[in-house]
Amino acid sequence: MTAAIGIERAKTWTRPVTRRVAPGPNQGPEVIRRRIPVNRLQALISLVGFVAVWWAVTATKLINPLYLPSPGAVWNAFIKANTCNPIAAGSTRIVCGVQQYFLWQHLLMSLERIGVGLGFAIVAGVLVGFLLSSVAWLSRVVMPYINFVRALPPLGYIGLLIVWFGIGDTTKIWLLFLAAFPPIVLATIDGIKGVSKDRINSALSLGSSRLQLLSLVVLPSALPSVLNGIRLAVGFAWTTVVAAELNNGIPGIGALAYLSGTEMNTPLTIACIIVIGIAALVLDGILQLVIHALTPWVGKE
Repeated sequence: MTAAIGIERAKTWTRPVTRRVAPGPNQGPEVIRRRIPVNRLQALISLVGFVAVWWAVTATKLINPLYLPSPGAVWNAFIKANTCNPIAAGSTRIVCGVQQYFLWQHLLMSLERIGVGLGFAIVAGVLVGFLLSSVAWLSRVVMPYINFVRALPPLGYIGLLIVWFGIGDTTKIWLLFLAAFPPIVLATIDGIKGVSKDRINSALSLGSSRLQLLSLVVLPSALPSVLNGIRLAVGFAWTTVVAAELNNGIPGIGALAYLSGTEMNTPLTIACIIVIGIAALVLDGILQLVIHALTPWVGKE
């Protein structure tokens, strides 16, 4: 009996003691949740400060309104571009939007062109990237041309595209395709080359077929790089939209920004620039959400 009690006491004394350690100042989800509102508050304060400085500069007439209109003038131009208004004070003739379209219609048309050009670039870029990463001699032959196209500014070959395809949407889509294609190809090649050889050999040793190896090992491993390449390509295509819509680009937000600038309508030009920037940020945010959803394992390995 005494021995049994001693054994029980020994178990009690030797039992590991677990202590709950409070998370440090830089740990825990509570800190992350607090940090996100702080970051948003800082961004909001920065935006309000920027608009305040802009308003103060224009209110004191430090800069000619032709070159820098006030925030109110830009806002009024934005509202006018999205509503129907008399063509002049006292006139009964009503004009809707600008250049016969509302500003949001110009934006949607540009997004449609980018979507078509980018869609072709994604399909072709991923296929070409897989092909070039698999065939070494073909990569040596083709890669110089892809790098050459990547280095060219869009305005460098838009004239040639107009000669080949005219001034319609075909030229614009080709221009956006050429802007998005090279980064997708390069990202696909980098992603495939970055696949671990040990992972491939392990799959082959377990009896995986070539199709299974491609779909279950290579593609998931290369997917983060491919998606980041697509994200980069979207940025290139969006920055090319103004060049793509220089000729016969109405409706189109890039063409509207260009034409309003040539007509010295600076408030509308700045409004178009702001819309283009906000649309780009929204697109990039959506792409980041898609990337996180499709590759949840990234950063957790």
